[in-house]
Amino acid sequence: MLEHMKGSIFDLDGVIVDTAKYHFLAWRELAKELGFEFTEEHNERLKGVSRMESLRILLEIGGVQATEAEQQCMAQEKNDRYVKYISQLDESELLPGVRTYLTGLRMRGIGIALGSASKNAEFILERLQIASLFDAVIDGNKVSKAKPDPEVFLKGCEALRLDPSHCVVFEDAAAGVQAGKAAGCGVVGIGRPEILSEADLVVSGLIDLVK
Repeated sequence: MLEHMKGSIFDLDGVIVDTAKYHFLAWRELAKELGFEFTEEHNERLKGVSRMESLRILLEIGGVQATEAEQQCMAQEKNDRYVKYISQLDESELLPGVRTYLTGLRMRGIGIALGSASKNAEFILERLQIASLFDAVIDGNKVSKAKPDPEVFLKGCEALRLDPSHCVVFEDAAAGVQAGKAAGCGVVGIGRPEILSEADLVVSGLIDLVK
Protein backbone atom coordinates (compact mmCIF):
# COMPACT_ATOMS: atom_id res chain seq x y z
CA MET A 1 0.00 0.00 0.00
CA LEU A 2 2.61 2.57 1.07
CA GLU A 3 4.95 1.55 -1.75
CA HIS A 4 2.34 2.42 -4.39
CA MET A 5 0.78 5.58 -2.96
CA LYS A 6 0.87 8.78 -5.00
CA GLY A 7 -0.72 11.00 -2.37
CA SER A 8 -0.82 11.14 1.43
CA ILE A 9 -3.35 12.85 3.70
CA PHE A 10 -2.51 13.44 7.34
CA ASP A 11 -4.74 14.16 10.29
CA LEU A 12 -3.20 16.79 12.58
CA ASP A 13 -3.85 16.06 16.25
CA GLY A 14 -2.16 12.85 17.38
CA VAL A 15 -0.40 12.28 14.04
CA ILE A 16 1.67 15.43 13.41
CA VAL A 17 1.53 17.03 16.86
CA ASP A 18 -0.18 16.39 20.17
CA THR A 19 -2.45 19.39 20.59
CA ALA A 20 -5.12 17.21 22.22
CA LYS A 21 -3.76 18.16 25.64
CA TYR A 22 -4.42 21.83 24.91
CA HIS A 23 -7.96 21.09 23.69
CA PHE A 24 -8.54 19.18 26.93
CA LEU A 25 -7.27 22.03 29.12
CA ALA A 26 -9.45 24.55 27.26
CA TRP A 27 -12.58 22.37 27.51
CA ARG A 28 -11.88 21.62 31.18
CA GLU A 29 -11.63 25.32 31.98
CA LEU A 30 -14.95 25.98 30.22
CA ALA A 31 -16.63 23.11 32.10
CA LYS A 32 -15.30 24.45 35.42
CA GLU A 33 -16.78 27.84 34.57
CA LEU A 34 -20.12 26.11 33.90
CA GLY A 35 -19.94 24.33 37.26
CA PHE A 36 -18.95 20.75 36.52
CA GLU A 37 -15.85 18.58 36.16
CA PHE A 38 -14.63 17.48 32.73
CA THR A 39 -12.30 14.47 32.93
CA GLU A 40 -9.77 12.89 30.56
CA GLU A 41 -12.20 10.01 30.18
CA HIS A 42 -14.89 12.44 29.02
CA ASN A 43 -12.35 13.97 26.64
CA GLU A 44 -12.02 10.67 24.74
CA ARG A 45 -15.50 11.30 23.33
CA LEU A 46 -14.31 14.52 21.67
CA LYS A 47 -11.44 13.06 19.62
CA GLY A 48 -11.83 13.75 15.90
CA VAL A 49 -15.09 15.64 16.51
CA SER A 50 -15.87 19.17 15.31
CA ARG A 51 -15.84 22.10 17.75
CA MET A 52 -19.62 22.58 17.92
CA GLU A 53 -20.31 18.86 18.25
CA SER A 54 -17.65 18.69 21.00
CA LEU A 55 -19.43 21.50 22.81
CA ARG A 56 -22.77 19.69 22.53
CA ILE A 57 -21.18 16.58 24.07
CA LEU A 58 -19.61 18.65 26.86
CA LEU A 59 -22.95 20.31 27.69
CA GLU A 60 -24.63 16.91 27.68
CA ILE A 61 -22.01 15.61 30.16
CA GLY A 62 -22.64 18.58 32.44
CA GLY A 63 -26.41 18.53 32.00
CA VAL A 64 -26.25 22.16 30.88
CA GLN A 65 -28.89 23.74 28.62
CA ALA A 66 -27.82 26.60 26.35
CA THR A 67 -29.31 28.52 23.44
CA GLU A 68 -27.68 28.51 20.01
CA ALA A 69 -26.28 32.00 20.66
CA GLU A 70 -24.89 30.96 24.04
CA GLN A 71 -23.29 27.90 22.45
CA GLN A 72 -21.59 30.08 19.84
CA CYS A 73 -20.15 32.27 22.62
CA MET A 74 -18.95 29.22 24.58
CA ALA A 75 -17.29 27.72 21.49
CA GLN A 76 -15.51 31.01 20.80
CA GLU A 77 -14.39 31.27 24.43
CA LYS A 78 -13.00 27.74 24.32
CA ASN A 79 -11.19 28.45 21.06
CA ASP A 80 -9.68 31.67 22.42
CA ARG A 81 -8.23 29.68 25.35
CA TYR A 82 -6.95 26.99 23.00
CA VAL A 83 -5.31 29.49 20.65
CA LYS A 84 -3.56 31.08 23.63
CA TYR A 85 -2.06 27.66 24.46
CA ILE A 86 -1.00 26.79 20.89
CA SER A 87 0.55 30.22 20.36
CA GLN A 88 3.43 28.83 22.42
CA LEU A 89 3.94 25.87 20.03
CA ASP A 90 7.22 25.43 18.19
CA GLU A 91 8.85 22.70 16.11
CA SER A 92 10.10 20.93 19.23
CA GLU A 93 6.51 19.68 19.70
CA LEU A 94 6.44 17.78 16.40
CA LEU A 95 5.84 14.11 17.12
CA PRO A 96 8.87 11.81 16.51
CA GLY A 97 9.65 11.11 12.87
CA VAL A 98 7.18 13.62 11.40
CA ARG A 99 9.59 15.99 9.65
CA THR A 100 11.78 13.13 8.41
CA TYR A 101 8.83 11.17 7.03
CA LEU A 102 7.21 14.18 5.32
CA THR A 103 10.52 15.25 3.82
CA GLY A 104 11.04 11.72 2.51
CA LEU A 105 7.61 11.73 0.83
CA ARG A 106 8.39 15.09 -0.76
CA MET A 107 11.68 13.77 -2.16
CA ARG A 108 9.79 10.85 -3.70
CA GLY A 109 7.32 13.21 -5.38
CA ILE A 110 4.36 12.05 -3.31
CA GLY A 111 1.61 14.65 -2.77
CA ILE A 112 1.03 15.71 0.85
CA ALA A 113 -2.23 17.12 2.22
CA LEU A 114 -3.62 17.79 5.67
CA GLY A 115 -7.13 16.54 6.47
CA SER A 116 -8.20 17.86 9.86
CA ALA A 117 -11.33 19.09 11.65
CA SER A 118 -9.20 21.81 13.27
CA LYS A 119 -9.99 25.38 12.24
CA ASN A 120 -6.54 26.40 13.46
CA ALA A 121 -4.64 23.93 11.28
CA GLU A 122 -2.75 26.41 9.10
CA PHE A 123 -1.69 28.45 12.14
CA ILE A 124 -0.41 25.28 13.84
CA LEU A 125 1.56 24.18 10.76
CA GLU A 126 3.18 27.61 10.65
CA ARG A 127 4.08 27.43 14.35
CA LEU A 128 5.62 23.98 13.78
CA GLN A 129 7.54 25.31 10.75
CA ILE A 130 6.29 22.58 8.41
CA ALA A 131 3.65 24.46 6.37
CA SER A 132 5.91 24.42 3.30
CA LEU A 133 5.86 20.61 3.25
CA PHE A 134 2.12 20.50 2.48
CA ASP A 135 0.62 20.83 -0.99
CA ALA A 136 -2.89 21.35 0.37
CA VAL A 137 -4.61 21.98 3.70
CA ILE A 138 -8.21 20.83 4.12
CA ASP A 139 -9.36 21.93 7.56
CA GLY A 140 -12.49 22.74 9.52
CA ASN A 141 -12.92 25.96 7.55
CA LYS A 142 -13.30 24.02 4.29
CA VAL A 143 -15.61 21.16 5.26
CA SER A 144 -19.16 20.99 6.61
CA LYS A 145 -19.29 17.33 7.65
CA ALA A 146 -17.28 15.81 10.49
CA LYS A 147 -15.52 12.46 10.38
CA PRO A 148 -16.56 9.62 9.98
CA ASP A 149 -18.02 11.38 6.93
CA PRO A 150 -15.33 11.12 4.20
CA GLU A 151 -15.70 14.73 2.99
CA VAL A 152 -12.37 15.98 4.36
CA PHE A 153 -10.40 13.17 2.70
CA LEU A 154 -12.30 13.33 -0.59
CA LYS A 155 -11.48 17.05 -0.73
CA GLY A 156 -7.85 16.20 0.10
CA CYS A 157 -7.67 13.78 -2.85
CA GLU A 158 -9.30 16.39 -5.06
CA ALA A 159 -6.78 19.04 -3.99
CA LEU A 160 -3.94 16.63 -4.81
CA ARG A 161 -5.67 15.80 -8.13
CA LEU A 162 -5.54 12.11 -7.36
CA ASP A 163 -8.06 9.29 -7.24
CA PRO A 164 -8.70 8.15 -3.64
CA SER A 165 -7.41 4.67 -4.50
CA HIS A 166 -3.96 6.25 -5.01
CA CYS A 167 -3.99 8.03 -1.63
CA VAL A 168 -3.21 6.90 1.91
CA VAL A 169 -4.74 8.51 4.99
CA PHE A 170 -2.80 8.70 8.31
CA GLU A 171 -5.19 8.84 11.28
CA ASP A 172 -5.19 8.34 15.05
CA ALA A 173 -8.97 8.26 15.67
CA ALA A 174 -11.44 5.48 14.90
CA ALA A 175 -13.82 7.99 13.25
CA GLY A 176 -10.94 9.17 11.04
CA VAL A 177 -10.06 5.61 10.02
CA GLN A 178 -13.71 5.04 9.07
CA ALA A 179 -13.71 8.29 7.07
CA GLY A 180 -10.55 7.28 5.20
CA LYS A 181 -11.99 3.87 4.32
CA ALA A 182 -15.30 5.45 3.26
CA ALA A 183 -13.37 7.80 0.95
CA GLY A 184 -11.78 4.79 -0.74
CA CYS A 185 -8.25 5.48 0.49
CA GLY A 186 -5.75 3.17 2.12
CA VAL A 187 -5.49 3.92 5.84
CA VAL A 188 -2.58 3.83 8.27
CA GLY A 189 -3.71 3.98 11.90
CA ILE A 190 -1.46 5.82 14.33
CA GLY A 191 -1.91 4.44 17.84
CA ARG A 192 -3.45 1.35 19.38
CA PRO A 193 -4.48 -1.60 17.14
CA GLU A 194 -7.52 -2.43 19.30
CA ILE A 195 -8.97 1.05 18.64
CA LEU A 196 -7.88 1.30 14.99
CA SER A 197 -8.70 -2.25 13.88
CA GLU A 198 -10.31 -1.11 10.61
CA ALA A 199 -7.04 0.43 9.36
CA ASP A 200 -4.96 -1.41 6.75
CA LEU A 201 -1.84 -0.95 8.88
CA VAL A 202 -1.35 0.27 12.45
CA VAL A 203 1.88 1.80 13.78
CA SER A 204 2.68 3.61 17.02
CA GLY A 205 3.80 6.76 15.17
CA LEU A 206 5.30 8.05 11.91
CA ILE A 207 8.72 7.29 13.39
CA ASP A 208 7.93 3.59 12.72
CA LEU A 209 7.70 4.33 8.97
CA VAL A 210 11.00 6.18 8.69
CA LYS A 211 13.54 4.02 6.87
